[in-house]
Amino acid sequence: MSLRFFTDHCVPNSVIQALRDAAHDVLLLKEHVPRDSNDAVVIAKAQELDAILVSLNGDFADITTYPPSRYKGILSLQVRNHPEVIPSLMRRLMDYLSVHPERRSYEGRLFLVEAHRIRIRK
Repeated sequence: MSLRFFTDHCVPNSVIQALRDAAHDVLLLKEHVPRDSNDAVVIAKAQELDAILVSLNGDFADITTYPPSRYKGILSLQVRNHPEVIPSLMRRLMDYLSVHPERRSYEGRLFLVEAHRIRIRK
């Protein structure tokens, strides 16, 4: 079963390709809204497209501003200016996605994806 993701402009091509290689549907921000769109527009577009938002933007990890229960799912990749962690972070994420292929596993949840763990907030 494939999931649908909407990737923010800051998401590297390696992440997009890894998701596509795993047969997921990956929609790019630049194909739907201007690259400089504010966060509210970005997350609204993800909702409209019925997609899980994928971002490196730490703003989406703020559960006060973006309460997870209001969204189809948010994957916040915790790179923290260390792109060298992306391969291990993606291995962890891909393992998780393979074990949790159901769409309902992501709705109303924020996933803080780190190289050594995934924290989930509701």
